[in-house]
Amino acid sequence: MDPDPMYLIPENVQTRWASPENPSAEKGRACFDNDGRKRHPFISLPAGASATLLDLRNTSGTVRRIWITIDDRRPKMLRGFKLEMFWDGAATPAVSVPLGDFFSLGLGRMTTFHSALFSSPEGRSFNCIIPMPFRTGARIVVTNETDVDLNSFYYDVDCTVGDAHPETAAYLHAHWRREVPTTFLEDYTILPQVEGHGRFLGCNLGVIADTGRYYRSWWGEGEVKVYLDGDTSHPTLCGTGTEDYIGTGWGQGQYAGLYQGCHVADHEKFHYCFYRLHVPDPIWFHTSCRATIQQIGAWDPQSMAQMYAAGLLLVHSDKPLDMAGEARARTYGLFERQDDVSSCAWFYLNRPTNDLPALPPAEERFAGLG
Repeated sequence: MDPDPMYLIPENVQTRWASPENPSAEKGRACFDNDGRKRHPFISLPAGASATLLDLRNTSGTVRRIWITIDDRRPKMLRGFKLEMFWDGAATPAVSVPLGDFFSLGLGRMTTFHSALFSSPEGRSFNCIIPMPFRTGARIVVTNETDVDLNSFYYDVDCTVGDAHPETAAYLHAHWRREVPTTFLEDYTILPQVEGHGRFLGCNLGVIADTGRYYRSWWGEGEVKVYLDGDTSHPTLCGTGTEDYIGTGWGQGQYAGLYQGCHVADHEKFHYCFYRLHVPDPIWFHTSCRATIQQIGAWDPQSMAQMYAAGLLLVHSDKPLDMAGEARARTYGLFERQDDVSSCAWFYLNRPTNDLPALPPAEERFAGLG
């Protein structure tokens, strides 16, 4: 993702790797406390414990790659571990999200996929190659907020130090949310209002469709909206539907592309996890940004009888839809709905803090995931 040609060697920029074998990422200190063999490839994180994966001070630099794997990859751990990133000595984190969701693995589910910025080659690891510049320091911390001890946490945080960043270089941020269920007739917020100059980099969304209430009807008609630079009632950007936003159409199966994909498509449980990365199609903002997605589904001939019996459907209105009349008129229609929706949004901002709501407690993050 680096725009500079690989054959240009910068002056005064050095490479550092932070890992359990060199937690301070210092020059000449790898394997320093043993005989140089493989002795400390992982750390353990008891329930409630934190570990600092990277702590660089009094230097500029760029985090260029993060790799992690853990020996317990249940939903409780993927959602119960908190990942935080602090830039330039800030007291509050720019990133404070569940471990799995940051790496685009939503719903607490591991899966094999490869995108331009994230990957899990065999569904057992977490990889990120988003460039993360900093000017005076970087600190990355992980906390086990579950009641379960973790035996093995392996990691590499690969970075360069001494980078000369221009004034326009922004800091990476990430924000996680979940609504169980979403609010009726109200768009789900992917990214709350952020003030400043920046770039909405993209998001990972997880949906657990409410089949108990809406049966096996299609859930993904909601349009993504992005409100830019003072937009209020109406956004500047609006898509045409959920699967349209991630580059497919007429439903949503499992696939993974560089910039868009649906890497979890469980048609039995009606669990879906999907992503869109705005790399070739940047979304810049200069004063503010907010992103949402509508909660709209569709009925069809197969679900018509059940939907009619439920009597809960709406079409662009706050009044119940006359399903008997609709059934006579057409075999397909839209309705407002409520589901379990979660998201992780990544964005760049021209300051190291973002003033967004704090990450909810671990129990709220993994409840109902198994």
